[in-house]
Amino acid sequence: MGVSKQSLHLRALEPSDLDFLYTLENDQDLWAVSNTLVPFSRYTLEQYIAHAREDIYSAKQQRFVLTNADQHPLGCIDLYDFDPQHHRAGVGLVIQKNYRGKGYAKVALALIEDVAFGPLQLHQLYAGVGEDNTTSIQLFQSMGYEQTGLKKDWNFHNKVYHNELIFQKIAHV
Repeated sequence: MGVSKQSLHLRALEPSDLDFLYTLENDQDLWAVSNTLVPFSRYTLEQYIAHAREDIYSAKQQRFVLTNADQHPLGCIDLYDFDPQHHRAGVGLVIQKNYRGKGYAKVALALIEDVAFGPLQLHQLYAGVGEDNTTSIQLFQSMGYEQTGLKKDWNFHNKVYHNELIFQKIAHV
């Protein structure tokens, strides 16, 4: 039984997501890809959730929670660096550890593409992926993203510089 777009949903952040977001944002295993250096407080995340209702056109970003049919949060997917003039945005996603490897990330990416290439009328989505993150590289390639660039020594973590690959997907016209 595979995961389908019909079995998962994207929704806005809710105040009830505080514990979920606190756990996700404070997972030190993810800090290298999220450029996080210190833990987030509950207060900071409460404020983030409270301001998350801001329109993507003014905030230039939007976070969506990926949920199953029971509205249980599985992960998050973000549109960031939203540029309405040039019709593009970055995309980033994270799936909770116990849900990885089950196809949820692929469905989340398909769902966000429906939003980006549909109502938002974007021309392209792009993602920066660490050169050693083979799982994310395979995900983006499997979804039709093309590697278009390499940023050498772009990210610094664990006392080492790491390359970042750029992937882009152009909307079908």
